[in-house]
Amino acid sequence: MPADQEANVPAMKRFHTTRWSLILAARDRGQGGAHEALAALCETYWYPLYAFVRSRGHDAESAQDLVQGFFTRLLERGDLATVDPGKGKFRSFLMAACSHYLANQADHDRAKKRGGGRPLISIDRLKAEGRYGLEPVDLLTAERLFERQWALILLEQVLGQLEAEMVRSGKARQFEVLRPVLLGSALRVPYAEVAAALGVSEQAARASAQRLRRRYRVLLRGEVARTLDDPSEVDEEILALFAALGG
Repeated sequence: MPADQEANVPAMKRFHTTRWSLILAARDRGQGGAHEALAALCETYWYPLYAFVRSRGHDAESAQDLVQGFFTRLLERGDLATVDPGKGKFRSFLMAACSHYLANQADHDRAKKRGGGRPLISIDRLKAEGRYGLEPVDLLTAERLFERQWALILLEQVLGQLEAEMVRSGKARQFEVLRPVLLGSALRVPYAEVAAALGVSEQAARASAQRLRRRYRVLLRGEVARTLDDPSEVDEEILALFAALGG
């Protein structure tokens, strides 16, 4: 569906079935798709948990072991059975489940270390530590740090999806030039410079920027929706994510 058409489709219709709701439904029906869908979400959103564990006082190696141990327990041992469908945010479930794991199971699982086969989730510790070193950890609680990193990872995912679409459409250069439009205030965009860089009129540059923002919003709602059980909560969740970034 073209971006302009998709933007006009009501959110309840577009996002009636989300990745997280599919996980819960597959679990309830005893189907096998829940594991694969959950693994895909965890692969995307592991870093907020890593930052959460690090900010709880664990060193880098321990944090890697703990996050891997948590995912192993979650994905291999049927811990989805503990999920309350009435609390439909994957973000909330993941942080609560990890907190419970750290309090009750971590020491037992860490005793086994990492020798039990190939990790279920790929964790780049050097990359994670480089990112964690930039965190305002002294100003944020572990929970607030998790929320902030969740929001940042989600926005990075959306930006990556949009870039991939533009590249496939042969508009990689346009995306490169217009990317700052998505990351800053529309009131401060130097459209004359954008137009010159793209070799188009200023009016055309403004129109392209508007289309890009509109498509970004569609993709953002889609990415948020796939982490929720109830699609009617998309707007509320977006507000919460931006509040986490501002806090």
